Amino acid sequence: MLFERLQKPSPRILLIGLVIPWLSVPVLAETDSAKAGKKSEVLIAELAEDESVEDVEQSAPLQTKGKDNKARQPEAPQGGAGIDTPSAGSRKVAPNIDLKQVAPPPEAQVSAPADTDADAAESEVMATEAVAEPEPEVREGEVFTLLDNDVLPGTSTRLAWTPGIQIAGLSQTTPVLVVNGINAGPTLCLTGAVHGDELNGIEIIRQTMYDLNPEKLSGTVVGVPIVNLPGFQQGSRYLPDRRDLNRHFPGSPDGSLADRIAHSLFENVIRNCDMLVDIHTGSLKRTNLPQLRADMNNPDVAEFTLGFDRMAVVHSSGSAGMLRTAAVEAGIRTVTLEAGESHRIQQHQISAGVNSLTSLMERQGMISRMFVWGDPEPVYYDSDWIRADHGGILFSEIELGANVSEGEILGYVSDPITNAQHPIRSTTDGRVIGMAVDQVVMAGFAAYHIGTEAEVPGE
Repeated sequence: MLFERLQKPSPRILLIGLVIPWLSVPVLAETDSAKAGKKSEVLIAELAEDESVEDVEQSAPLQTKGKDNKARQPEAPQGGAGIDTPSAGSRKVAPNIDLKQVAPPPEAQVSAPADTDADAAESEVMATEAVAEPEPEVREGEVFTLLDNDVLPGTSTRLAWTPGIQIAGLSQTTPVLVVNGINAGPTLCLTGAVHGDELNGIEIIRQTMYDLNPEKLSGTVVGVPIVNLPGFQQGSRYLPDRRDLNRHFPGSPDGSLADRIAHSLFENVIRNCDMLVDIHTGSLKRTNLPQLRADMNNPDVAEFTLGFDRMAVVHSSGSAGMLRTAAVEAGIRTVTLEAGESHRIQQHQISAGVNSLTSLMERQGMISRMFVWGDPEPVYYDSDWIRADHGGILFSEIELGANVSEGEILGYVSDPITNAQHPIRSTTDGRVIGMAVDQVVMAGFAAYHIGTEAEVPGE
């Protein structure tokens, strides 16, 4: 679909845009702890993110948290290293851009030299001589302010986020896509490539964002397709300092490189959103069935997962430092969407992700489309990793998403020297929600991730 551009603004609008005052950013409400207290406590297994063996070994049953779980009130962005906080005078109205059109990448915002009196006079004359256009009609939507730009209702644009961690003369900006609807509504944020080698999320966000029509959208959708730009350029999961960015949120302005990038993203982008979907894939040489990772003990998050069509849900309370965990603590409904494997573009997994995000926006009243919902996918409150007991070459006998029974052979580890064949059997009934691709493995290697539909106490 083609986006319709706003009419050319009148000179009055141009002048007003230069002096538009700062708009106040609404403060995120605290989580209603009383509401959460009414839900019966559920002690069920916890699953760490990202499929790393270290995280799997640290998985433990959920425990009652003794501290107050109220959402932390957002702090005002602070100046300093790693944070972009331009002065109020640099704020401007973002241009209306058809995101489907090929456009040059956004440039870093730099301070423009002050206009001379002659330049100012010439600009005023040009504005006066401009052909008068009818003023835009009053719209029900609201101006959305992000990264010191005002995105008008019914427009879409590309903005630039710069965490400020590189050499100033060599710094690169990270594109941020914004579609601000003609009507008021919630703000949904989509983040991809927090791990630089996870490519499916980039394409999921691109296809989702470019299919939106701001003239038919209620609310705002913000997309950051490539959060970890240095890792993406190097084909690496990690940052240049070898840190995992998804272990450092919400970050700090004066910490490590990862802390500063996390803090800049969280304060400048994430805190402006009501909902967040952080998109990932399996880690190196592992693949994941399209699924959500969500804290199902959180009533708001559990309700949020109902909007994703044909998407299995794996319960995980999350670990400290994850973007999902930090956002939920800040009062933002958040899930992690896992789809496929790293270093690859997999269209089947991408289509599943785009479909689920479309259903979410329809469920939230942001879009109105003829949408056919599929059968509900199960919620896996427990999961087990099946490990290899011998070293060799892994050959799988089952496929991702298969239902398996206890004792069923999932694959073999073949010893290329002795020709011995060592079967790997499932230790439980369930579904294969993640697995390693065929490769050389050592004893103890986590090969198959089996999700179990465990009964929830009280149900």
